[in-house]
Amino acid sequence: MTTLVFAVCAYLLGSVSFAVLMSRAFGLADPRTYGSHNPGATNVLRSGRKAAAVLTLLGDAAKGWLAVWLAQHFMPGDNSLVAAVALAVFLGHLFPVFLRFKGGKGVATSLGVLLALNAWLGLAALATWLLAALVFRMSSLAALLAAVGVPVYAMLLPMPHEYVAASSAMSLLLIWRHKGNILNLLAGKEGRIGGKGKGGQQE
Repeated sequence: MTTLVFAVCAYLLGSVSFAVLMSRAFGLADPRTYGSHNPGATNVLRSGRKAAAVLTLLGDAAKGWLAVWLAQHFMPGDNSLVAAVALAVFLGHLFPVFLRFKGGKGVATSLGVLLALNAWLGLAALATWLLAALVFRMSSLAALLAAVGVPVYAMLLPMPHEYVAASSAMSLLLIWRHKGNILNLLAGKEGRIGGKGKGGQQE
């Protein structure tokens, strides 16, 4: 019962869309109405308001971190509960009840979750994203490469097997949410960071 309560609360927290909230706060159009139609930081950046995009990124990452930290703080040692909360807050972002279950792709939220589960795991994922983004100039490709790396990093680190399973499940879900980007990448149509690209979705 306790696990269910924590998971439901985490899901509701994950359902809070900072892309929508920040867009309203800055007087911007709903991010679901332009660009990739994705309520995420990269799409908010297309509005031209970098501050709104940065706050969206920080907010989405923070909610993932907070949900897991609270579970660890109030139920220390219950790895199964923490893993359930990690998945629940991530699923809340992907399928938010407040947005009719049409949410973002989960990159920032997953980073927050990973940092809370294991700081080294989160930093390894972030480093992979940054390196890939620097080399390929594609946010979506960077996210996909980081997602592929996370299960490997998780297995190499001294982490509870529940955490490894949760982080691996998030990686699979993140890759699935990027299926449109994968098709664009294969077709050579994916947009690049800082450019209009060739009509790709990006994030």
